[in-house]
Amino acid sequence: MSSEKTRGTGRDQAAYGGEGWSPRTRALRQEIGTVWGACGLSTEWGRLRAVLLHRPGEELEGLSDPNRALMIELPDVIRAREQHDGMARAYQDVGVAVHYVEPGDISLPNMMYVADMFFMTPEGAILGRAASTVRAGEERHIACRLSALGIPILRTVRGGGVFEGADAMWVDDRTVLLATGLRTNEEGAEQVSALLKEMGVEVIRVRLPHGTMHLMGVLRFVDRDMAIVWPGLVPHAAVEALRRRGFEVLFIPDVQEAVSGMALNFVTLAPREILMPTGNPVNQAFYEQAGIACRTVAVDELHKCAGGVACMTGILERDQTC
Repeated sequence: MSSEKTRGTGRDQAAYGGEGWSPRTRALRQEIGTVWGACGLSTEWGRLRAVLLHRPGEELEGLSDPNRALMIELPDVIRAREQHDGMARAYQDVGVAVHYVEPGDISLPNMMYVADMFFMTPEGAILGRAASTVRAGEERHIACRLSALGIPILRTVRGGGVFEGADAMWVDDRTVLLATGLRTNEEGAEQVSALLKEMGVEVIRVRLPHGTMHLMGVLRFVDRDMAIVWPGLVPHAAVEALRRRGFEVLFIPDVQEAVSGMALNFVTLAPREILMPTGNPVNQAFYEQAGIACRTVAVDELHKCAGGVACMTGILERDQTC
């Protein structure tokens, strides 16, 4: 006799929707922090709670041609690691949880630039797909670590699409700026836009000028009504979109510092509080005059690898009410 007949009809059991069936009524966003690991953001200025980093490892040793590794010049590996550790401590000092990718034995020289490999939403991450063959495969290591942290991966960019997370930013909880250019192509942008639109998010598409790496490098948010941009490189459409939404848009006064010291490559820790690289006195004074509290960290050795504080910081979680 079957087990169903032993129990009666069987169809009145919980497994078939009968007595005891417990329907799943909460949306994914409501399950973050319980069913899923804590994560999510919908602004670029909410208080920072958790980040994902990759401490430079053996992948920087033995490099002979910085250009082939997408770098400006070869770094002193020991000093680069020390500075990266200093950056991690700066986050921990203000209460930010620091997680590491820890990919094991790899030979991917740009792995430290975690921000490029995913874009966080209130419901989980959109996994990027690197534009350069030099970086192909980084996304696999990021996917493994996100999964280990219990963070949902909502979409992986596929086909011929390429998308790097540094080309997308939250304007507010219902609007995202998404740039195409060197690192994100139209196919990748379409895939990201489709998912965001499913979430009820408006996507404002802009085009980066030639010679610009990422949107992150030319525009940063410091509060719900303030953004700082690089004159001549920030897309005109992005500035106009921000102004229409009530943002004060400030243009950095010293472009040379932005080039040599990566003055605009900062991470917002909380409204009008940032972590920025040392060695940018003109722009730092400008930020402070605008009411922005500036914490600084030495990362000049890491700058040789063609990225700064923001590039090295994958944002996992921010306060979503601020």
